[in-house]
Amino acid sequence: MLSLAGLFAVAFVAATVLPAQSEAALVGLLVLGKQSPVLLVIVATIGNVLGSVTNWLLGRWIEHYRHRRWFPVSEQALDRATGWYRRWGRWCLLLSWAPLGGDALTVTAGVLREPLWSFLLPVSIAKAGRYIALAAIVLGLF
Repeated sequence: MLSLAGLFAVAFVAATVLPAQSEAALVGLLVLGKQSPVLLVIVATIGNVLGSVTNWLLGRWIEHYRHRRWFPVSEQALDRATGWYRRWGRWCLLLSWAPLGGDALTVTAGVLREPLWSFLLPVSIAKAGRYIALAAIVLGLF
């Protein structure tokens, strides 16, 4: 049970602007084979989506601090993500799984006041899709 809590925590942190490797945690637990792969993917997905919701909240409530040195997303990354967001809309959140720029997209969604309900669908699809694909590769299904 502790490994599930650890996976959740790593997946949550990995989706925020803090560095973490949820993929490595998931692969390690899949290789151990002590828990259901479906359960592991679900736990990682929930943790990662909730971490992205944290970014959305961050963007929603502290955007006016974006020029401060301590702001967690660089000015360039936020501007680039804002451009993508304005061009493609909420569906650019399907790239929220990406290691470079994914966090900035979720912060930008908050900055641009994307409603939470419409934020959750593409982010959940993206996060679950990444973990499903990774699990399939590790388990030899691809």
